Amino acid sequence: MRDLTKKSAKLELLSACAVLLAGGRGTRFWPRSRMRTPKQLLNITGNQTMLCETMARLESLIPSRDVWVVTNSEQAVAVRRELPGVPASHILAEPVGRNTAAAIGLAAVHLAHEYGDALMAVLPSDAYIRDGAGYCSLVRAALDLARTPGNLVLLGIPPTRPETGYGYVERAGANARPRGVAAYAVRRFTEKPVLALAKRYVRSGKYFWNAGMFFWRASTFLENLRTFLPATHEQLRELEKTIGTRRYASALRRIYPKLESISVDYAVMEPATRIAGVPRVFLIPAEVGWSDIGSWAAVHELLASMPGANVSAGPYLTLDAEGNFFWSPKKFVAAIGVHDLVVVETDDALLLCSRERSQDVGKIVKWLEDQKLNRLL
Repeated sequence: MRDLTKKSAKLELLSACAVLLAGGRGTRFWPRSRMRTPKQLLNITGNQTMLCETMARLESLIPSRDVWVVTNSEQAVAVRRELPGVPASHILAEPVGRNTAAAIGLAAVHLAHEYGDALMAVLPSDAYIRDGAGYCSLVRAALDLARTPGNLVLLGIPPTRPETGYGYVERAGANARPRGVAAYAVRRFTEKPVLALAKRYVRSGKYFWNAGMFFWRASTFLENLRTFLPATHEQLRELEKTIGTRRYASALRRIYPKLESISVDYAVMEPATRIAGVPRVFLIPAEVGWSDIGSWAAVHELLASMPGANVSAGPYLTLDAEGNFFWSPKKFVAAIGVHDLVVVETDDALLLCSRERSQDVGKIVKWLEDQKLNRLL
């Protein structure tokens, strides 16, 4: 009986840590987003950067001393400046990008080294959440469910349209009620379905958008990594031995590029749902006003007071113009007879495009890369 009591106490004492993924470039927000100032380091929806808004949502849940950030070497200095309350040693800089499975694995071995084991709330650093209080309640429930060894938990967004650019998660029956919140076993993951299939998913009521918000114990994630990506697991465990020593930086540069470049969805979540037996992958529906803000058009949609409204970062005047988005905070904008435009000005570049083509801004960045115009990147 004493052993069971000690085990329960140990589960209760697990630290809850946030792992913020902040290494993306956000190419669709060019010309504001650059290598050193990607989307998460910009004030897209308010006065604060997206990274700081993410931190602010977590204040009541996780102290800053238990926040970890995975970024890259180009952005690490800016991330430290944005998050002065986060220990410098918790800002983990990837020497090269190796996708989300490796990034989360890097954080997991650091947590294992520092805490022994810990609950992980793995979150994007550049998403918008309208209902912060409701979101925090769901995160608490997800962490409670993730406390059980072996459980993998994610928040799923009820779809509002048949979006073909997102991954979908199909739920099965309700299997748990952490803190009174319904949690469903996950039947399967589907990446970016064609429009006809996306429409069927939305009508069914059983499919949710995968927003990339995951919860598990560090030990649970590493065990799954050992099962599904054994070579990556072995290399990360080798790296873990050097944490806190002078050998760490050189070991990171040597080992990290060898890790498999694959998303956590493909590497862990999907194969975990195919294991027979007691369900271990769970979805908690999260109707919290989420947006991944994936383009300038999405920013307009989020900030427009009504359909067809103009949105501007500074003073402006429009005549017979509607549905436009202007980012030119230092200049007065006058627009006449134009509709559904995106105009973004920086000191060295000017973007003009239709709102419906704003997803193609990344193609401009690709062209700039091909032309080696690094001053614009």
